[in-house]
Amino acid sequence: MKAVILAGGKGRRLEPYTAVLPKPLMPVGDYPILELILRQLKKSGIEEVVLAVGHLAGLIQTYFSDGRELGLKLTYHMEDEPLGTVGPLRAMEDMLDTPYFLVMNGDVLTDLDFRDVIEFHRKENPVLTIAVNKRDVFIDFGVVELSEDRITGYSEKPSLHYWVSMGVYVFSRDALKYIPKGQKYDLPQLVWRLLDENEKVMAYRYEGFWLDIGREEDFRRAQEEFEKRRDSLL
Repeated sequence: MKAVILAGGKGRRLEPYTAVLPKPLMPVGDYPILELILRQLKKSGIEEVVLAVGHLAGLIQTYFSDGRELGLKLTYHMEDEPLGTVGPLRAMEDMLDTPYFLVMNGDVLTDLDFRDVIEFHRKENPVLTIAVNKRDVFIDFGVVELSEDRITGYSEKPSLHYWVSMGVYVFSRDALKYIPKGQKYDLPQLVWRLLDENEKVMAYRYEGFWLDIGREEDFRRAQEEFEKRRDSLL
């Protein structure tokens, strides 16, 4: 089983830290976040990982080398220019020779067992599975519902509930043909195209711990959560 980790972004929301250190090497507890992910993938039975790298790629390659120390086979795909969230997958399609493969962002902290989402994909056989996590959004205002200028409802500081993408996916290889070659292409564009083509796209619901380490406040929270959840994250 193969996995792809998207680790080429510039991490602008974590500047100035990411001006000198790529976001996947930002430390969470004792480890760079990318090392935590690789250890989890190994634990889940993944043997080969392709790292899609760009910004400060040399530091990532120097740190992880060929992955032997982690018991993995690591290869690298260099992005000469940003190709969005799924554009790199089409560029590396020759490296993805299995019927399906795991894809994830390089800044995800979660205790999800990747074997579960992979097995879900195997059983349901969609072209794409997206792992999703429940999030509550609190609106700190009174929300008015309107029909033209007439008020039809009023909610005081409501809480809205959403299932959001965890940045963890399982792709069937057939999905790659819907990604244009050599163009910047993002996941929402791909999802809409798959739906327009009547392809099967599934959600794997996960209500356990998940944190996207994209902002400074999330990075600080990650340190606290790692100490509390160390056993489940290693």
